[in-house]
Amino acid sequence: MLRISDDITLQDWELTESFMRASGPGGQNVNKVSSAVELRFEAERSPHLPGPVKTRLRRIAGRRWTNDGALVMQCDETRSQARNREIIRERLAELIRRALVKPKRRIATKPTRGSVERRLKAKKTRAEVKNMRGRVDGD
Repeated sequence: MLRISDDITLQDWELTESFMRASGPGGQNVNKVSSAVELRFEAERSPHLPGPVKTRLRRIAGRRWTNDGALVMQCDETRSQARNREIIRERLAELIRRALVKPKRRIATKPTRGSVERRLKAKKTRAEVKNMRGRVDGD
């Protein structure tokens, strides 16, 4: 069981962990021990996540979201399988917490009259400067 917030807890059947050999430091141990972790979270089928959260999670997850609605994450940072499991579970929880935050709606505003006038005055001044450049006739 993975606790995300006070009202959201993921059950074990929603999470699937598989282990594989990791690259990187570890000497001869790298070739023998499967310390890298791949975590698969069946997000689309999860009854614990509301629809809007799933939509935001899909957008945040990007390429980690599969066609069948699962979120796949990998970790091979440490030599310890247990530590890699902790890291990847915490990353999943953080990703879901980010998806829980509803973005504020942007309210369209009109520019003030003064700001429009200043912008147009600056454009006119700049145009005059550029018009003054050019060939000088030496009669």
